[in-house]
Amino acid sequence: MKYYKPIHLDAKTFTKTANSKMELNLEHAVHYHYEKFPPQKLDYSKFVGALLKATDAIARYDQMLKNMHNSEILLAPLRNQEAVISSRMEGTVSTMDEILKYEADHENETTTPEGVRSEVIETLLYQRALKLAQGAIIDGYPISQSLIRTIHGRLLSFGRGASKSPGKFKNEQNYLADKGRKRILFVPISPEKLQDGLDTLFDYIENNGDPALIKAAMTHIEFEALHPFKDGNGRIGRMLITLMLWQAGSISAPHFYVSGYLEENKDEYIDTMRRVSETGNWDEWCSFFLEAIEQQAIRNLSVAENIRGLYEEMKQTFADLLSSKWSLAALDFVFTNPVFRNNRFSAGSGIPSATASRFTRVLLDQGILKTVEEASGRRAALYSFEPLMDLVRV
Repeated sequence: MKYYKPIHLDAKTFTKTANSKMELNLEHAVHYHYEKFPPQKLDYSKFVGALLKATDAIARYDQMLKNMHNSEILLAPLRNQEAVISSRMEGTVSTMDEILKYEADHENETTTPEGVRSEVIETLLYQRALKLAQGAIIDGYPISQSLIRTIHGRLLSFGRGASKSPGKFKNEQNYLADKGRKRILFVPISPEKLQDGLDTLFDYIENNGDPALIKAAMTHIEFEALHPFKDGNGRIGRMLITLMLWQAGSISAPHFYVSGYLEENKDEYIDTMRRVSETGNWDEWCSFFLEAIEQQAIRNLSVAENIRGLYEEMKQTFADLLSSKWSLAALDFVFTNPVFRNNRFSAGSGIPSATASRFTRVLLDQGILKTVEEASGRRAALYSFEPLMDLVRV
């Protein structure tokens, strides 16, 4: 049961709040753990079992993906799930249907279209920032302060985030607050000490020999404790988990996301992180993090197997219904673009336009596709591939 919802405040916001007689209570605030990162010693005996279970679970999940002929079929819906859930953890509520509808119409949009909710924009920007990070690492860029600023710049590039210093580290104190109880929960590192903290963190990322999962755990919590940006820290911090596991070779592609477990256990997640700064209990944090990885890997494997099962079932169905050499191309398209308009169906799959239109009619008649929006003027109808959407909606 969730009992508080943290919010982020900077110094100006905090001052304004105090002046409006909503003064937040610092009495129970936990402060950043100066000079304590990285910890001198971890007691592996307290979490070695959890480490082995997490390592095994993520390896089984990764092996299943390696066996798929096109892992993007799974990666695309999981990436959308992660964008929705990770953004929702920060109070940005959108749905998978909204995100995919937006993508069907505004794939490369760099401004906020009229009539689109800001929450949808913010969630889409998370997805695009994650893709940018993955592309940079493929191109050989290390996980560095420069890359983090670049990712943050994309995350807050337009919409509401554009006013929150995208791509720039904080220059005034920020806080994590419990708005309901009107008190500060956590005081991150001060702006004056931030650069030293970042240098220490990225030296740890580059040079420390901890096991990959422990290194990801340490990096995530330290980044959250530094809280180096005015906004977007949680989302960037969760991206780092995926990027570090991928860079270390624990996963063969950047396709593992843990926000689902963290959202469901948000109070424990926040409290366990705070206790690291409060009591120095890094071992407890490692145990929680490894449990999160194991449980999310088990869940992701189940989702992946369901998607693979649906794909194999639909492969035969599409072949029988469409009777065309293009049936597999059509199948791959609707799995990676489960909400689409017919013009994009043809362009994105390489299927001739007349053939794509025939396929759409057949799949609609069989109930495999659902009409989300009827055609209007020059605007094509919008369709949803419901068998997949039923599996991935969050």
